[in-house]
Amino acid sequence: TSSHTRVGILNNPSSKIKEDNTAIARGILTAFLTQNNSNLKSFLSKLTKEETAKSLAAGTKITKFLNPGMDDNTFEKKYNTLGLDIIKTHQMFCQEVLKLLPGQMAVMSNGR
Repeated sequence: TSSHTRVGILNNPSSKIKEDNTAIARGILTAFLTQNNSNLKSFLSKLTKEETAKSLAAGTKITKFLNPGMDDNTFEKKYNTLGLDIIKTHQMFCQEVLKLLPGQMAVMSNGR
């Protein structure tokens, strides 16, 4: 609710990390890296819908869900080159440092 709030995402998947089951996670990370705040918010809202997840699982390209005004080329280039290592690093941090179980969710505030 505030323009001074910062949001970050750490992925803590419960299953083996593969390209076909990380489309949403990679899309979220890519959007954080390539889009401005107004485009980011609306795109993240679209990605969190159940029908989007089902469509992506059925093989729809993530670029179909980009909003008008988004930097499509930058997004697509980053999405296609974003490896799985970053998600594996997130998973390791969540489980080794934060002591979360695989797939367990948590909210951190001010690093706590």
